[in-house]
Amino acid sequence: MRAEVSERVGCALGSRVERTTRLSGGDINDAFAAELSDGRRVFVKANAHTPRGMFAAEAEGLAWLGEARVVAVPQVLAVGEDFLVLELIEPGRRRPDFDAVFGRSLAALHAHGAGGFGHARDNFIGRLPQDNHAESDWPTFYRERRLAPMVTRARSVLGKGLVASFERLYALLPELVGPTEAPARLHGDLWGGNLHVTAGGEPCVIDPAVYGGHREMDLAMMRLFGGFGARVFAAYHEAFPLAPGHEERVDLHQLYPLLVHVNLFGSGYVDGVRRALGRYV
Repeated sequence: MRAEVSERVGCALGSRVERTTRLSGGDINDAFAAELSDGRRVFVKANAHTPRGMFAAEAEGLAWLGEARVVAVPQVLAVGEDFLVLELIEPGRRRPDFDAVFGRSLAALHAHGAGGFGHARDNFIGRLPQDNHAESDWPTFYRERRLAPMVTRARSVLGKGLVASFERLYALLPELVGPTEAPARLHGDLWGGNLHVTAGGEPCVIDPAVYGGHREMDLAMMRLFGGFGARVFAAYHEAFPLAPGHEERVDLHQLYPLLVHVNLFGSGYVDGVRRALGRYV
């Protein structure tokens, strides 16, 4: 970690950073375990080139998830423009009931709800800006604040044919998204790498991209790249049953994370977008 960042972290925490150990993990920020002069060990993300407000948005998102008090999130200790300091989650072994506990906890998080479709502040998914301006219903929010911005950003990679297919999809969204539901409190970027195991063997979520939205978004993201056992989904459904036809909507709600990946990583994800979109238009 750069000396000037270490100094600012120490000032923010009221204790000098004595040593740091680089940790493996994300592809956007540098990550470190830092030992402080008062004996504490903390987790530090640092990035001199992070988009303005990214770390503040992440800190706010963790706090928003933590308000529900149903699933563990790391405590925010300090935040600066180019660093974020969190409680260090020491890894443990999963308890035998880990999957069931996480499924029920996620159901409780979603059921805790949100004030509307959107969020009080914009944030980021990966390093991409995420527009959380509120809309009155889920089809409008999904079209205007999720799909359309990513399609516009990826227009040259997707090509005219897929862009036109999205235009047709937008008109069908009200009938495709299923029964009306109250907005859920979403993690927003719930892939396997963002679920950790605490020293006590319990689930802990990190790196959110929060907003109020349809709860099937988190569940669809979880199924996109794997990493979650069948018992997670079974326990979720037992605690908070999904609406009829939810299996038919998985691809629909995977379109957003697929478009995010097109914009982050390129054309290798276009076939996935084409396959998912082809189920509906």
